[in-house]
Amino acid sequence: MSFDLGLGHGLAALPLLSNARTRSISAENPKGIKGSGGQYTNHLGVGRKGRPCITLPQGKVTALAEMEGPGIIQHIWITVTDRTAGLGDPHGHVLRDLVLRIYWDGESTPSVETPLGDFFCQGHGLRCLVNSLPIVVNPTGGMNSYFSMPFRRSCRIEVENQHCADIDGFFYQVTWSEVDSLPDEAAYFHAQWRRENPTVLGRDYSILDGVKGKGHYVGTYLAWAALQRHWWGEGEIKFYMDGDTDWPTICGTGTEDYVGGAWCFGTPYSTPFLGYVLHQNTTSMLPLNGSPNDCVPLHGLYRWHLPDPIRFTQDLRVTIQVIGHDHKQLFERSDDISSVAYWYQTEPHTAFPQLPAPPARWPR
Repeated sequence: MSFDLGLGHGLAALPLLSNARTRSISAENPKGIKGSGGQYTNHLGVGRKGRPCITLPQGKVTALAEMEGPGIIQHIWITVTDRTAGLGDPHGHVLRDLVLRIYWDGESTPSVETPLGDFFCQGHGLRCLVNSLPIVVNPTGGMNSYFSMPFRRSCRIEVENQHCADIDGFFYQVTWSEVDSLPDEAAYFHAQWRRENPTVLGRDYSILDGVKGKGHYVGTYLAWAALQRHWWGEGEIKFYMDGDTDWPTICGTGTEDYVGGAWCFGTPYSTPFLGYVLHQNTTSMLPLNGSPNDCVPLHGLYRWHLPDPIRFTQDLRVTIQVIGHDHKQLFERSDDISSVAYWYQTEPHTAFPQLPAPPARWPR
């Protein structure tokens, strides 16, 4: 049973014992070795919070965790300072300049590659609270992932610092279970970031493309900067699967509808599977038409397909329209959209598009 392998979770499964062994990696136990945590020394003595965090050197890749399988990652917690070289980060570059990558079973290309903040629904380089089931972000910038991530032979989690300076305060903890085996049906977790700035009029924004194999799609995060006036969220999401060409098998009814809202939202919200967690429109933002009070609204939205995964057997492509409404009629828009797609699939996976350089990722 999956419970015996440490894959079962939730209140109903809590009484069920498992043969899995819980292990954890952090700066205090970087190898995750049993009985080896908390041995670093500081002025208080041995084992008195001697190494709670690490420094990410500028321009370097840092391995946060390397594990031998079979195993299942169950929780990742990360927080990072927004101050570098004694200066603040008013433009939110840190959350976009740090790149999170995860590799399964010694693969040469990552199955997860995304700016650190966007993976945790912190788009636009801005911190916001998220109270969902797989992703939780608490005050102040405590980022948590509860996605189950099984691997058979090995796992490597790394962060590349593409920021302009060292990052001195990077805290993290990865908790996983060692298991004796995994079922053949256990697929691998994937996440991919994309951005189009600005989008092309009349062309749907591509959230995910080129996926080959069998799997299921489990989530979307959108960081949407509305570059034109009026309501921006009339676009319909589309899922092309298993040979679909001109027309998708699944087509939604509107952007706010896709994340469980209605009638142009009105108020941000965060729920276990659906959320509109960010709406910021302040005079500190880029003016639309030269007026300091005419600013670009920034939006953050998520949709987790946990009770309703989008299942595919051969291939998958996901797009969303960029359509607005001016209170009279629909119109084609051009906005600045970033996204993270989350899915499980069999390996090998198709290599991701090249991640843009930091300036092309920077928020407005």
